[in-house]
Amino acid sequence: MRHCSVQVRGLLTRDELERYNALMEVGTFLESQQQYDLAYTVQKEVDILIQPAIERLKEKGRDRDRMTAEYLARLEQDDDEELA
Repeated sequence: MRHCSVQVRGLLTRDELERYNALMEVGTFLESQQQYDLAYTVQKEVDILIQPAIERLKEKGRDRDRMTAEYLARLEQDDDEELA
């Protein structure tokens, strides 16, 4: 079973995280029993479950980029005012 990143796990809601942990436990058990076809199905469910958290992570990145751009624009504006 493939785990998601720590960043994505940190953005899962409590319900999503509980479901994620349960699915990972089931998937790991299935793999230990060499039931890879069933483990694949569980992995697909995990992939679907973490999509909202991935979107939240992307949005955080876009917000951070937006704030950086605003900060740099303010610095440039302050430099222009000092030169005038």
